[in-house]
Amino acid sequence: MEFHNLLSKSVLDRPLTIAIAGAGGRGGQYARMNDLLDVPARITAAADANEIRLETLRRDHGVPAEHLYADWRDLAARPRMADAVIIATQDADHLEPTVAFAELGYDILLEKPMAITEEECVAIEQASVKHGVSIAVCHVLRYTPYTTKLVELLRAGVIGDIVSVDHVEPIGFDHFAHSYVRGPWRTTKEAATMLMAKSCHDIDWLSYVIGKPAERVSSFGGLHHFKAGNQPATAADTCVACPLTDCEYDARKIYQIGRLPFALSKMLGGREPTPELITEALAVSPYGRCVYKCDNDVADHQVVNLEYEGGVTASFTVTAFTKMAGRRTTFFGTHGELFGDSDRIEITDFRTGETTVHDTAPADHSASGGHGGGDLGLMQAFVEALSAGRPELILTDVAESLATHRIVFAAERSRTSGEVVAL
Repeated sequence: MEFHNLLSKSVLDRPLTIAIAGAGGRGGQYARMNDLLDVPARITAAADANEIRLETLRRDHGVPAEHLYADWRDLAARPRMADAVIIATQDADHLEPTVAFAELGYDILLEKPMAITEEECVAIEQASVKHGVSIAVCHVLRYTPYTTKLVELLRAGVIGDIVSVDHVEPIGFDHFAHSYVRGPWRTTKEAATMLMAKSCHDIDWLSYVIGKPAERVSSFGGLHHFKAGNQPATAADTCVACPLTDCEYDARKIYQIGRLPFALSKMLGGREPTPELITEALAVSPYGRCVYKCDNDVADHQVVNLEYEGGVTASFTVTAFTKMAGRRTTFFGTHGELFGDSDRIEITDFRTGETTVHDTAPADHSASGGHGGGDLGLMQAFVEALSAGRPELILTDVAESLATHRIVFAAERSRTSGEVVAL
Protein backbone atom coordinates (compact mmCIF):
# COMPACT_ATOMS: atom_id res chain seq x y z
CA MET A 1 0.00 0.00 0.00
CA GLU A 2 1.27 3.45 -0.92
CA PHE A 3 1.51 5.96 1.96
CA HIS A 4 2.17 9.66 2.00
CA ASN A 5 3.00 12.36 4.49
CA LEU A 6 1.02 15.56 4.85
CA LEU A 7 4.15 17.67 5.23
CA SER A 8 5.23 16.70 1.72
CA LYS A 9 1.97 18.20 0.39
CA SER A 10 1.36 15.17 -1.80
CA VAL A 11 -2.04 14.59 -3.41
CA LEU A 12 -3.74 11.20 -3.16
CA ASP A 13 -5.54 9.56 -6.06
CA ARG A 14 -7.31 7.09 -3.75
CA PRO A 15 -9.29 7.26 -0.49
CA LEU A 16 -7.26 8.19 2.57
CA THR A 17 -6.86 5.22 4.92
CA ILE A 18 -7.35 5.64 8.67
CA ALA A 19 -6.65 3.46 11.71
CA ILE A 20 -8.30 4.09 15.08
CA ALA A 21 -6.62 3.61 18.45
CA GLY A 22 -9.42 3.89 21.01
CA ALA A 23 -12.91 3.43 19.56
CA GLY A 24 -14.93 4.71 22.53
CA GLY A 25 -17.00 7.89 22.71
CA ARG A 26 -14.65 10.11 20.72
CA GLY A 27 -13.01 7.54 18.47
CA GLY A 28 -16.40 6.05 17.65
CA GLN A 29 -17.81 9.47 16.86
CA TYR A 30 -15.02 10.29 14.42
CA ALA A 31 -15.59 6.92 12.75
CA ARG A 32 -19.26 7.79 12.27
CA MET A 33 -18.32 11.16 10.77
CA ASN A 34 -16.18 9.34 8.20
CA ASP A 35 -19.32 8.30 6.29
CA LEU A 36 -20.42 11.94 5.86
CA LEU A 37 -17.23 13.38 4.39
CA ASP A 38 -17.03 15.05 0.99
CA VAL A 39 -13.54 13.57 0.54
CA PRO A 40 -13.36 9.76 0.56
CA ALA A 41 -11.64 7.92 3.38
CA ARG A 42 -11.63 4.32 4.64
CA ILE A 43 -11.10 2.89 8.11
CA THR A 44 -8.73 -0.03 7.68
CA ALA A 45 -7.73 -1.03 11.22
CA ALA A 46 -8.66 -0.38 14.83
CA ALA A 47 -7.70 -1.19 18.40
CA ASP A 48 -9.92 -1.12 21.49
CA ALA A 49 -10.33 -3.29 24.57
CA ASN A 50 -14.11 -3.37 24.08
CA GLU A 51 -15.24 -6.13 21.71
CA ILE A 52 -18.61 -4.46 21.07
CA ARG A 53 -16.89 -1.35 19.73
CA LEU A 54 -14.65 -3.41 17.48
CA GLU A 55 -17.61 -5.36 16.15
CA THR A 56 -19.37 -2.06 15.37
CA LEU A 57 -16.38 -0.96 13.28
CA ARG A 58 -16.34 -4.30 11.46
CA ARG A 59 -20.09 -4.24 10.80
CA ASP A 60 -20.60 -0.55 10.00
CA HIS A 61 -17.30 0.37 8.38
CA GLY A 62 -16.07 -2.87 6.85
CA VAL A 63 -12.88 -3.11 8.88
CA PRO A 64 -11.48 -6.62 8.32
CA ALA A 65 -11.69 -8.81 11.42
CA GLU A 66 -7.97 -9.61 11.15
CA HIS A 67 -7.21 -5.87 11.45
CA LEU A 68 -9.03 -5.46 14.77
CA TYR A 69 -6.92 -5.54 17.93
CA ALA A 70 -7.59 -5.49 21.66
CA ASP A 71 -4.69 -3.13 22.37
CA TRP A 72 -3.15 -0.25 20.41
CA ARG A 73 0.27 -1.83 21.01
CA ASP A 74 -0.78 -4.80 18.88
CA LEU A 75 -1.74 -2.42 16.08
CA ALA A 76 1.53 -0.50 16.41
CA ALA A 77 3.48 -3.77 16.32
CA ARG A 78 2.27 -4.43 12.77
CA PRO A 79 3.70 -2.85 9.62
CA ARG A 80 2.01 0.46 8.92
CA MET A 81 -1.64 -0.21 8.04
CA ALA A 82 -2.98 3.25 7.15
CA ASP A 83 -2.04 6.76 6.11
CA ALA A 84 -3.24 8.22 9.39
CA VAL A 85 -4.32 7.15 12.85
CA ILE A 86 -6.89 8.64 15.21
CA ILE A 87 -5.66 8.37 18.80
CA ALA A 88 -8.62 8.56 21.19
CA THR A 89 -7.36 6.57 24.15
CA GLN A 90 -7.82 7.87 27.70
CA ASP A 91 -6.12 11.18 28.51
CA ALA A 92 -3.28 9.64 30.52
CA ASP A 93 -2.56 7.23 27.67
CA HIS A 94 -1.78 9.67 24.85
CA LEU A 95 1.99 10.07 24.89
CA GLU A 96 3.07 6.46 24.35
CA PRO A 97 0.79 5.66 21.39
CA THR A 98 1.40 9.04 19.77
CA VAL A 99 5.16 8.56 19.83
CA ALA A 100 4.85 4.95 18.67
CA PHE A 101 2.64 5.76 15.68
CA ALA A 102 4.74 8.83 14.81
CA GLU A 103 7.81 6.59 14.64
CA LEU A 104 5.92 4.39 12.17
CA GLY A 105 5.21 7.40 9.95
CA TYR A 106 1.49 7.80 10.59
CA ASP A 107 -0.02 11.28 10.39
CA ILE A 108 -2.06 11.64 13.57
CA LEU A 109 -5.37 13.06 14.72
CA LEU A 110 -5.00 13.27 18.51
CA GLU A 111 -7.96 13.66 20.83
CA LYS A 112 -7.71 16.53 23.28
CA PRO A 113 -6.10 17.04 25.68
CA MET A 114 -2.74 16.29 24.11
CA ALA A 115 -1.58 14.79 27.43
CA ILE A 116 -2.00 15.40 31.15
CA THR A 117 1.38 17.02 31.85
CA GLU A 118 3.21 19.85 30.13
CA GLU A 119 6.30 17.68 29.71
CA GLU A 120 4.30 15.03 27.86
CA CYS A 121 2.72 17.67 25.59
CA VAL A 122 6.19 18.95 24.70
CA ALA A 123 7.34 15.39 23.98
CA ILE A 124 4.41 14.91 21.58
CA GLU A 125 5.29 18.10 19.71
CA GLN A 126 8.92 16.97 19.50
CA ALA A 127 7.84 13.58 18.10
CA SER A 128 6.00 15.37 15.31
CA VAL A 129 9.15 17.28 14.36
CA LYS A 130 11.55 14.37 14.80
CA HIS A 131 9.58 11.95 12.64
CA GLY A 132 8.26 14.47 10.12
CA VAL A 133 4.60 13.66 10.66
CA SER A 134 1.61 15.90 11.10
CA ILE A 135 -0.21 15.82 14.44
CA ALA A 136 -3.56 17.61 14.56
CA VAL A 137 -5.31 18.01 17.92
CA CYS A 138 -9.10 17.64 18.21
CA HIS A 139 -10.06 21.17 19.25
CA VAL A 140 -13.37 20.72 17.46
CA LEU A 141 -14.76 24.12 18.54
CA ARG A 142 -12.59 25.82 15.91
CA TYR A 143 -14.33 23.87 13.16
CA THR A 144 -17.99 24.66 13.82
CA PRO A 145 -20.08 26.77 11.41
CA TYR A 146 -20.73 29.04 14.42
CA THR A 147 -17.02 29.71 14.97
CA THR A 148 -16.36 30.19 11.27
CA LYS A 149 -19.03 32.88 11.07
CA LEU A 150 -18.00 34.43 14.39
CA VAL A 151 -14.37 34.80 13.33
CA GLU A 152 -15.43 36.22 9.98
CA LEU A 153 -17.54 38.90 11.72
CA LEU A 154 -14.94 39.78 14.33
CA ARG A 155 -12.14 40.06 11.76
CA ALA A 156 -14.41 42.31 9.67
CA GLY A 157 -14.61 44.69 12.64
CA VAL A 158 -18.36 44.54 13.22
CA ILE A 159 -17.85 45.60 16.85
CA GLY A 160 -14.62 47.53 16.28
CA ASP A 161 -11.64 46.41 18.35
CA ILE A 162 -12.27 43.66 20.88
CA VAL A 163 -11.66 45.06 24.36
CA SER A 164 -12.91 42.26 26.62
CA VAL A 165 -14.67 38.90 26.48
CA ASP A 166 -16.91 36.98 28.87
CA HIS A 167 -17.14 33.24 28.11
CA VAL A 168 -19.11 30.58 30.02
CA GLU A 169 -19.14 26.80 29.66
CA PRO A 170 -22.22 25.34 31.39
CA ILE A 171 -21.27 21.68 31.77
CA GLY A 172 -24.58 20.61 33.29
CA PHE A 173 -25.04 19.18 36.78
CA ASP A 174 -25.86 15.67 35.52
CA HIS A 175 -23.10 15.60 32.90
CA PHE A 176 -20.61 16.74 35.54
CA ALA A 177 -21.74 14.06 38.00
CA HIS A 178 -21.28 11.40 35.32
CA SER A 179 -17.88 12.47 34.00
CA TYR A 180 -16.12 14.32 36.80
CA VAL A 181 -17.50 12.81 40.01
CA ARG A 182 -18.29 9.18 39.19
CA GLY A 183 -16.50 8.79 35.86
CA PRO A 184 -13.01 8.53 34.37
CA TRP A 185 -12.14 12.24 34.70
CA ARG A 186 -12.95 12.44 38.42
CA THR A 187 -9.38 12.42 39.77
CA THR A 188 -6.00 13.75 38.72
CA LYS A 189 -4.51 10.44 39.88
CA GLU A 190 -5.93 8.90 36.69
CA ALA A 191 -6.68 11.80 34.34
CA ALA A 192 -6.11 15.48 33.68
CA THR A 193 -7.44 18.33 35.78
CA MET A 194 -11.06 19.28 35.12
CA LEU A 195 -9.96 22.47 33.35
CA MET A 196 -7.68 20.53 31.02
CA ALA A 197 -10.02 17.60 30.41
CA LYS A 198 -13.15 19.67 29.81
CA SER A 199 -12.07 23.17 28.92
CA CYS A 200 -8.77 23.12 27.04
CA HIS A 201 -11.31 23.41 24.16
CA ASP A 202 -12.44 26.78 25.50
CA ILE A 203 -9.03 28.23 26.31
CA ASP A 204 -7.88 27.24 22.82
CA TRP A 205 -11.04 28.70 21.26
CA LEU A 206 -10.59 32.04 23.03
CA SER A 207 -7.06 32.37 21.67
CA TYR A 208 -8.34 31.57 18.18
CA VAL A 209 -11.29 33.97 18.07
CA ILE A 210 -9.49 36.82 19.85
CA GLY A 211 -6.55 36.32 17.50
CA LYS A 212 -3.84 37.42 19.92
CA PRO A 213 -1.43 35.52 22.19
CA ALA A 214 -2.21 35.38 25.90
CA GLU A 215 0.37 37.08 28.13
CA ARG A 216 -0.91 36.69 31.71
CA VAL A 217 -3.35 34.39 33.48
CA SER A 218 -4.91 34.00 36.91
CA SER A 219 -7.44 31.46 38.13
CA PHE A 220 -9.65 30.63 41.09
CA GLY A 221 -11.88 27.68 41.96
CA GLY A 222 -11.87 24.23 43.46
CA LEU A 223 -13.96 21.34 44.71
CA HIS A 224 -16.90 22.95 46.49
CA HIS A 225 -19.80 20.54 46.62
CA PHE A 226 -19.08 16.91 45.72
CA LYS A 227 -17.47 15.75 48.96
CA ALA A 228 -18.40 13.63 51.96
CA GLY A 229 -19.37 16.48 54.25
CA ASN A 230 -22.28 17.38 52.00
CA GLN A 231 -23.90 13.94 51.98
CA PRO A 232 -27.42 14.07 53.49
CA ALA A 233 -27.65 12.24 56.81
CA THR A 234 -30.17 9.70 55.52
CA ALA A 235 -28.44 9.03 52.19
CA ALA A 236 -26.90 5.68 51.31
CA ASP A 237 -23.51 5.24 49.68
CA THR A 238 -25.13 3.87 46.51
CA CYS A 239 -28.16 5.23 44.71
CA VAL A 240 -29.90 1.87 44.34
CA ALA A 241 -29.93 1.54 48.15
CA CYS A 242 -30.79 5.18 48.86
CA PRO A 243 -34.18 6.12 50.39
CA LEU A 244 -34.00 9.70 49.12
CA THR A 245 -36.20 10.48 46.11
CA ASP A 246 -35.51 14.20 45.62
CA CYS A 247 -31.74 14.12 44.90
CA GLU A 248 -30.86 15.70 41.58
CA TYR A 249 -27.79 13.43 41.34
CA ASP A 250 -29.75 10.20 41.83
CA ALA A 251 -28.19 7.81 39.29
CA ARG A 252 -31.58 6.16 38.82
CA LYS A 253 -32.77 9.47 37.32
CA ILE A 254 -29.64 10.37 35.37
CA TYR A 255 -29.13 6.99 33.68
CA GLN A 256 -32.46 6.72 31.92
CA ILE A 257 -32.97 5.86 28.26
CA GLY A 258 -33.06 9.06 26.22
CA ARG A 259 -31.53 11.38 28.83
CA LEU A 260 -27.73 11.30 28.45
CA PRO A 261 -26.94 8.85 25.63
CA PHE A 262 -23.17 9.28 25.92
CA ALA A 263 -23.33 8.58 29.67
CA LEU A 264 -25.45 5.46 29.21
CA SER A 265 -23.12 4.19 26.51
CA LYS A 266 -20.11 4.69 28.77
CA MET A 267 -21.74 2.93 31.72
CA LEU A 268 -22.95 0.01 29.59
CA GLY A 269 -19.76 -0.39 27.57
CA GLY A 270 -21.51 0.26 24.28
CA ARG A 271 -24.33 -2.24 24.84
CA GLU A 272 -27.84 -1.27 23.76
CA PRO A 273 -29.55 0.15 26.87
CA THR A 274 -32.48 -1.63 28.46
CA PRO A 275 -34.05 -0.98 31.90
CA GLU A 276 -32.69 -4.32 33.07
CA LEU A 277 -29.12 -3.61 31.95
CA ILE A 278 -29.23 -0.15 33.52
CA THR A 279 -30.40 -1.52 36.87
CA GLU A 280 -27.72 -4.20 36.78
CA ALA A 281 -24.97 -1.70 35.92
CA LEU A 282 -25.98 0.77 38.63
CA ALA A 283 -25.65 -1.98 41.22
CA VAL A 284 -22.07 -2.88 40.34
CA SER A 285 -20.46 0.04 38.45
CA PRO A 286 -18.89 3.26 39.77
CA TYR A 287 -21.78 5.18 38.18
CA GLY A 288 -24.17 3.99 40.90
CA ARG A 289 -22.20 5.62 43.72
CA CYS A 290 -23.48 8.53 45.78
CA VAL A 291 -21.82 11.68 44.43
CA TYR A 292 -20.79 12.56 47.99
CA LYS A 293 -18.94 9.26 48.52
CA CYS A 294 -16.70 9.03 45.46
CA ASP A 295 -12.92 9.32 45.17
CA ASN A 296 -13.11 12.52 43.09
CA ASP A 297 -10.72 15.41 43.64
CA VAL A 298 -11.09 17.68 40.57
CA ALA A 299 -12.56 21.17 40.74
CA ASP A 300 -16.31 21.53 40.24
CA HIS A 301 -16.11 25.24 39.39
CA GLN A 302 -13.36 27.49 38.09
CA VAL A 303 -12.78 30.99 36.78
CA VAL A 304 -9.86 31.84 34.49
CA ASN A 305 -8.84 35.46 33.86
CA LEU A 306 -6.70 36.19 30.81
CA GLU A 307 -4.82 39.18 29.45
CA TYR A 308 -3.84 39.09 25.79
CA GLU A 309 -1.38 41.08 23.74
CA GLY A 310 -2.51 44.70 23.47
CA GLY A 311 -4.43 44.62 26.76
CA VAL A 312 -7.48 42.61 25.63
CA THR A 313 -8.96 40.79 28.61
CA ALA A 314 -11.16 37.71 28.92
CA SER A 315 -12.89 35.89 31.74
CA PHE A 316 -13.85 32.24 31.46
CA THR A 317 -16.21 30.43 33.83
CA VAL A 318 -16.68 26.65 33.82
CA THR A 319 -19.10 25.16 36.32
CA ALA A 320 -20.99 22.01 37.21
CA PHE A 321 -23.93 23.91 38.64
CA THR A 322 -25.97 24.61 35.53
CA LYS A 323 -28.27 22.85 33.14
CA MET A 324 -26.32 21.52 30.17
CA ALA A 325 -26.39 24.07 27.35
CA GLY A 326 -24.29 25.59 24.62
CA ARG A 327 -21.35 27.77 25.52
CA ARG A 328 -22.26 31.47 25.86
CA THR A 329 -19.93 34.33 24.99
CA THR A 330 -20.16 38.11 24.98
CA PHE A 331 -17.57 40.19 23.10
CA PHE A 332 -17.33 43.82 24.15
CA GLY A 333 -15.92 46.05 21.40
CA THR A 334 -15.19 49.69 20.79
CA HIS A 335 -18.15 50.04 18.40
CA GLY A 336 -20.50 47.31 19.51
CA GLU A 337 -21.33 44.18 21.45
CA LEU A 338 -21.63 40.63 20.16
CA PHE A 339 -23.36 37.79 21.98
CA GLY A 340 -23.23 34.15 20.87
CA ASP A 341 -24.69 30.94 22.29
CA SER A 342 -22.92 28.40 20.02
CA ASP A 343 -25.73 28.58 17.43
CA ARG A 344 -26.96 32.16 17.26
CA ILE A 345 -24.92 35.39 16.99
CA GLU A 346 -26.48 38.73 17.95
CA ILE A 347 -24.64 41.98 17.20
CA THR A 348 -25.56 45.39 18.56
CA ASP A 349 -23.95 48.35 16.75
CA PHE A 350 -23.47 51.30 19.10
CA ARG A 351 -23.25 53.75 16.18
CA THR A 352 -26.58 52.90 14.59
CA GLY A 353 -28.42 51.24 17.46
CA GLU A 354 -29.27 48.37 15.12
CA THR A 355 -29.21 44.71 16.09
CA THR A 356 -28.26 42.00 13.58
CA VAL A 357 -28.79 38.28 14.10
CA HIS A 358 -27.01 35.36 12.39
CA ASP A 359 -28.29 31.80 12.85
CA THR A 360 -25.48 29.28 12.31
CA ALA A 361 -27.12 26.16 13.74
CA PRO A 362 -26.71 23.07 11.50
CA ALA A 363 -30.00 22.07 9.88
CA ASP A 364 -29.61 18.59 11.36
CA HIS A 365 -27.54 18.48 14.54
CA SER A 366 -27.60 14.68 14.67
CA ALA A 367 -26.31 14.29 11.13
CA SER A 368 -23.54 16.86 11.48
CA GLY A 369 -22.18 15.30 14.63
CA GLY A 370 -21.49 16.68 18.07
CA HIS A 371 -20.19 20.08 19.15
CA GLY A 372 -22.46 22.00 16.77
CA GLY A 373 -20.96 20.36 13.69
CA GLY A 374 -17.39 20.63 14.95
CA ASP A 375 -16.79 16.88 14.90
CA LEU A 376 -17.70 16.69 11.22
CA GLY A 377 -15.80 19.91 10.43
CA LEU A 378 -12.65 18.58 12.07
CA MET A 379 -12.78 15.25 10.24
CA GLN A 380 -13.51 16.99 6.93
CA ALA A 381 -10.53 19.31 7.38
CA PHE A 382 -8.17 16.55 8.50
CA VAL A 383 -9.03 14.15 5.68
CA GLU A 384 -9.00 16.84 3.00
CA ALA A 385 -5.71 18.27 4.27
CA LEU A 386 -4.02 14.88 3.97
CA SER A 387 -5.74 13.84 0.74
CA ALA A 388 -5.13 17.10 -1.11
CA GLY A 389 -1.83 18.10 0.48
CA ARG A 390 -3.39 21.20 2.06
CA PRO A 391 -2.01 21.48 5.62
CA GLU A 392 -3.48 24.98 5.99
CA LEU A 393 -6.90 23.37 6.46
CA ILE A 394 -5.81 22.05 9.85
CA LEU A 395 -6.48 24.86 12.32
CA THR A 396 -5.14 22.98 15.34
CA ASP A 397 -1.68 21.68 14.55
CA VAL A 398 0.40 20.36 17.41
CA ALA A 399 2.48 23.53 17.87
CA GLU A 400 -0.63 25.72 18.07
CA SER A 401 -2.25 23.32 20.51
CA LEU A 402 0.85 23.14 22.69
CA ALA A 403 0.75 26.94 23.05
CA THR A 404 -2.88 26.94 24.24
CA HIS A 405 -2.36 23.89 26.48
CA ARG A 406 0.37 25.88 28.20
CA ILE A 407 -2.22 28.51 29.10
CA VAL A 408 -4.27 25.81 30.83
CA PHE A 409 -1.27 24.54 32.77
CA ALA A 410 -0.49 28.13 33.79
CA ALA A 411 -4.09 28.64 34.95
CA GLU A 412 -3.82 25.56 37.16
CA ARG A 413 -0.57 26.83 38.64
CA SER A 414 -2.31 30.10 39.40
CA ARG A 415 -5.33 28.36 40.95
CA THR A 416 -3.18 26.36 43.34
CA SER A 417 -0.59 29.05 44.11
CA GLY A 418 -2.71 32.19 44.09
CA GLU A 419 -0.24 33.94 41.79
CA VAL A 420 -0.69 35.70 38.47
CA VAL A 421 1.34 33.69 35.93
CA ALA A 422 3.16 35.36 33.07
CA LEU A 423 3.19 33.33 29.86
